Amino acid sequence: MILNYKGIDYKTEWVEYPDLVSKFKGFGLPPNDKNAPGYFTDYSSPAVKYEDGTYDMDSWLIAQSLERRYPEPSLHLDDPITVKIRDAISSLMDPLVPHVIPKVVYLLNKPSADYFNETREKSFGAPLSAVEQSANEEHWEKAKAPAKEVGDLLREHEGPFFLGDKVSYADFIFVSFLHFLKRVDKDNTLFERYLALDPTFPKIYNASKQWLENEA
Repeated sequence: MILNYKGIDYKTEWVEYPDLVSKFKGFGLPPNDKNAPGYFTDYSSPAVKYEDGTYDMDSWLIAQSLERRYPEPSLHLDDPITVKIRDAISSLMDPLVPHVIPKVVYLLNKPSADYFNETREKSFGAPLSAVEQSANEEHWEKAKAPAKEVGDLLREHEGPFFLGDKVSYADFIFVSFLHFLKRVDKDNTLFERYLALDPTFPKIYNASKQWLENEA
């Protein structure tokens, strides 16, 4: 979304999960900082190679680097709303994990699907099929409160974006979460149900569609 918003030419290279570590180490990338916000694992996607041949890994670091290299139009990274939304994503996702995460494998090629199944079974202590079977309405009830908090933040400046009519990286973080829900579910049931949790959600998603179009 940042690349599209700033009008930066780019080419996407897809990498299977099992190949990430060896490929990114081969680029000379150091592992993710264990103290960084949202740290999950040492090597993760996305990574980016810049025109000067240098690399960055992790969305947060990439966003900061792109802002320095291409300052206009601004992402308003210094506005407090950006960190607030960055840190709120886990509270939005956590209640719906049984509804969402097991569906990720349906998007993946076999090497990545096998990797995802194996690693998530270790982290959940159960196969993803069992995690999916545990999904129920109670999870949706728990999702309502954090969703309303984000909706209230969007209402502060009367939207459609968190800063009113001014686009920021906070919008891209949240819209990427919404788009993830759309991608993992073939019939868009999850996506449509989540949008229905707050009237601000369809507005910010529709206002941001133009930066989702070029997913090459």
